Amino acid sequence: MSGKLIVGNWKMNGSLSANQDLVRAVIAGLSGTSCKAAVCVPAIYLPQLQQLAGGSPLLWGAQDVSTHDQGAYTGELSAAMLREFGVRFAIVGHSERRQYHGETDAVVATKAQRALAAGITPIVCVGETLAEREAGQTEEVVKRQLAAVIHTNGHCISEIVVAYEPVWAIGTGKTASPEQAQQVHALLRAQLKAATAHPERIALLYGGSMNAANAASLLSQNDIDGGLIGGASLKSADFLSIVAAASH
Repeated sequence: MSGKLIVGNWKMNGSLSANQDLVRAVIAGLSGTSCKAAVCVPAIYLPQLQQLAGGSPLLWGAQDVSTHDQGAYTGELSAAMLREFGVRFAIVGHSERRQYHGETDAVVATKAQRALAAGITPIVCVGETLAEREAGQTEEVVKRQLAAVIHTNGHCISEIVVAYEPVWAIGTGKTASPEQAQQVHALLRAQLKAATAHPERIALLYGGSMNAANAASLLSQNDIDGGLIGGASLKSADFLSIVAAASH
């Protein structure tokens, strides 16, 4: 892909007043940067993002999407609903959704399909737990997770974004070394090359505790096209320093 992509994942954080300060600071800091930047926010704040970021370089997205288009699914939000608020991205299959909400590979694949059908780019998360890594199953796990999405979405697969998030490095302070991250990204790249004629369109993001201190070394790897940023996306200075590292 051309240029890097940095996506903030606010998770379940934010308030109307704090969001306003954060978004305005981020937009002001994006002037002159060459990479794409987006924030995926709690759905209730999407109207605010549409108002604050509309017409700016900052894109915005959702943290989840329903597997259904409409109907008796209390609490769910369809891709068409999200699209009405200018949503460009939707995170699907985040490790927290897999762990706490029991989302299977098949569910994640269907969510990606729903997002694509509505013109929203799914950010498909894959990654192994510490136990799986220690058991030597990293390759098997991430390839299985991505294969489900490829199988369901076939010819549309070049329209997705993939985020590798080693579960053992999320919110733990641990980070995969640049070499460890690159190894898995290269594996995923090869899998995508076998699945589509246009693998160069697909951004591969690293999503395991990328921060201001380690962003440059991670982003210098051949197959890392950007980052899915957790905690650091809640502080404008930290988020913008990662954007700056991606712009070099």
